[in-house]
Amino acid sequence: MMRLPDIKISRREKDISREIIFAGRFLVIELESGVPLYNALSNLSKNYEVIGSYVREIINKVDLGTSLEDALNEAAELIPSNDLRRILWQIINSLRTGSNVSASLGSVIDQITKEQAIEVSKYGRKLNPLAMFYMIVAVIFPTLGVTMLIVLSSFMKFRMTLSILLLLAGLIAFVQFMFLSLVKFSRPPIEF
Repeated sequence: MMRLPDIKISRREKDISREIIFAGRFLVIELESGVPLYNALSNLSKNYEVIGSYVREIINKVDLGTSLEDALNEAAELIPSNDLRRILWQIINSLRTGSNVSASLGSVIDQITKEQAIEVSKYGRKLNPLAMFYMIVAVIFPTLGVTMLIVLSSFMKFRMTLSILLLLAGLIAFVQFMFLSLVKFSRPPIEF
């Protein structure tokens, strides 16, 4: 129960990581087509669910009289995703220096894309041994083990009851559930 806030923050960060590349490219395209930054952020908030909620807060603060730079600074402090924080910092730096926002954002988006590609390759390398271990522990060992237990029980006059078989089935189901949740948890939050 004490780790519940950390789990919710981590889940929110994964949700942001799923949208970050698409939302960043959307923002770059909007800016390169001549849309002002405020309008581009407003359009971003309407088109992306998770990132849009954070950008909507920025837009609301600007509408209430806060400067865009201050609203972006406040949002960058509260956002759980490092990638979105880097994008906001890049926008802030571009606003302060007066440089082209879309060019600097494009380089940050490319860097985030490369980092996510590295995460996918790491996941692929980790998944191969995990799949082999799953096959041995959760498929082959239980199948052969239960078969050998049934054969040995007939020779040793050990009675195999339904409760013992149900207990074994429950144990096997638990082990398979643990493996599947391990694979699901280790999957990077990326959609290509």
